[in-house]
Amino acid sequence: MPEQAANTRRSIEVTAADLPLHCPTPSMLLWNAHPRVFLPIEKSGEELCPYCGTRYTLKPGAAKGGH
Repeated sequence: MPEQAANTRRSIEVTAADLPLHCPTPSMLLWNAHPRVFLPIEKSGEELCPYCGTRYTLKPGAAKGGH
């Protein structure tokens, strides 16, 4: 089981393996999280969670633009 972290990180780099992206992520503790929201990071390469303000950045070289 992957280690879970408190929802305190405000900048997270993600890869194509993390898509479709949602916040909170599976590695975050769910007891202190907000409702799950999917973030369309594929086109822009960067998204902010509207609930907690965490900035997600798609790792350079990861596929952009979707299918």
